[in-house]
Amino acid sequence: MDRGTAVEASHLQRVTRTILFADLVESCRLAEADEEGTATRWRGLRMAIETRIVPGHHGRLVRTEGDGLMIVFEEALEAAHCALDIQRMCRRGASAQPGVEPLLLRESLHETDLLADQRDVYGRGVNLAARLYNLAGPGEIVISERIRERLAQNCKDQIEDLGECHLRHLARPVHAYRLGGPGPRPVIAPGAAAHAQPLRASVAVIPFAARAVEPGHEALGEILADEIIAALSRCDRLQVISRLSTSVLRNQRLSARETSALLDARYVLSGAYRTSRDRLILSAELADARSDCVVWAQTMSDSIGAIVLGESDLAAQLRQGVGAAVVAHELDRARTQSLPTLESSMVLLNAIALMHRGVFEEFERAGQMLEVLAERARRQATPYAWLAKWHVLRFNRGWTTDRLGEAQAALDCAKAALDADSQSSIALAVEGFVQTNLLRELDIGEARYSRALEVNPNDSLAWLLKGTLHAFKGEGDEAVAATSYALSLSPLDPLRNFYESLCATAALSAKEYKSAIRLAQASPRGGPTNTSTLRALAIAQSELGLLDDARATVARVLAIEPGLTVKRYLERSPSAGYETGRIWSTALQRAGLPPV
Repeated sequence: MDRGTAVEASHLQRVTRTILFADLVESCRLAEADEEGTATRWRGLRMAIETRIVPGHHGRLVRTEGDGLMIVFEEALEAAHCALDIQRMCRRGASAQPGVEPLLLRESLHETDLLADQRDVYGRGVNLAARLYNLAGPGEIVISERIRERLAQNCKDQIEDLGECHLRHLARPVHAYRLGGPGPRPVIAPGAAAHAQPLRASVAVIPFAARAVEPGHEALGEILADEIIAALSRCDRLQVISRLSTSVLRNQRLSARETSALLDARYVLSGAYRTSRDRLILSAELADARSDCVVWAQTMSDSIGAIVLGESDLAAQLRQGVGAAVVAHELDRARTQSLPTLESSMVLLNAIALMHRGVFEEFERAGQMLEVLAERARRQATPYAWLAKWHVLRFNRGWTTDRLGEAQAALDCAKAALDADSQSSIALAVEGFVQTNLLRELDIGEARYSRALEVNPNDSLAWLLKGTLHAFKGEGDEAVAATSYALSLSPLDPLRNFYESLCATAALSAKEYKSAIRLAQASPRGGPTNTSTLRALAIAQSELGLLDDARATVARVLAIEPGLTVKRYLERSPSAGYETGRIWSTALQRAGLPPV
């Protein structure tokens, strides 16, 4: 170490300071539209901040980097007043120049212990302060928990709780607050505080209460609850509270919120039943425990004999209703909340839903959500596994032609999933999906599916993908058996549309064309722009000689994917090396798909 470095290092002091970060919003776009004007206005604003506002609040400008400023203060209250004054100056500048797009700043405040010298400050707390401003919208100030504590006596009415927020490269969420109210385009909507949650939405099934039942029918509510818990437990997107935990709440008439407080459940399924002769009439409802509101309710009936013998379809109806209601409710909630505040379970459910709906913008949003979730839950396999599947679907739907690039990205995600949990059945199944659909290594794919089913014999996705692999190879009976069993395991809607679509492909392989049409026409309920489903429909129609219908279906495919040809279809499909590929491509060409 030379003398100059030693002298500088000797002046490092450990101190507690409040750091203010300020960043100009959309500076590149503003400069693109008016480079000289933007530079002049930003220079004037920055000079006013440096020479008037910061000294007036006893701050010290430490850094100016491009369009950002870092300022340190000894007192948190001074820093808060400085940040508010900066926003006021920006608003005055906007009113003084009507017709000119205003310069807006996003700011963050955090108090931390750090090392300081005459030139700069150093330490981990600086990184948190720098990341906090990503939660601020234009014209907003976001502050940390420590700053809120310092301002509680002076600025209480100006502070809004934003909840637990996830920031990139930080393992734990941070509790953030907004100072001074929301701006014109808030990153986090007002009142959208959220709390960290596991990756699966939790459901408590309360044994159904007996109302006006005949003697001997008192245990039917317990039997139904057991069947529904078993059915819902097969879905890896839900965490079902154990029967032992919920049975003690039977007949206690608790609200959903009170039940959630006892069982830590996000949703509560409850209800009552009555019997009349040989019939059971059940009224069930699903409630959101946080808001204590009913999100789904239904009355249904079946014979008592079928329920006792385990042959009733009430459990299946409830399972479908609950699954669809949970996804629909989570999608509605996601529309009102920003990504940083969404619970992890909500992010996962929404990403899975959006990536299977066949709409490009929603699909891209799903990819972003899964990347954020993988960053949050780096030691969990599930987000990486779904992200691997996302890459496969991106190629299969024609939204990229880079098969090998997507294959590598998908394999990297599958590897990350298996590194996190080598016994993850969904990670094994998705790796098989990559091998089958992108690398055309069907033998490796089949081995991965078989391994996934060894780990979890009830993994519906593994059964579905295994059945589709049989379909590509022309093994129709095996394809239909496996995909039908997958469908019987009943995944959450809207994944059911994806399942019905691949069941249609299996039916094509077995030459059950009427069944393929039925399944394909059922599937687009949640994704009418899914070209995979439409192609299966067109092939079945063509094989049955319904050429006018087949041509109309291919026209719908080409409206969505104008560049699709028979050649490109075969380049994309794992069936290309088998007789099924020849049959299906010929059927598509007969229906009007251009050959090249």
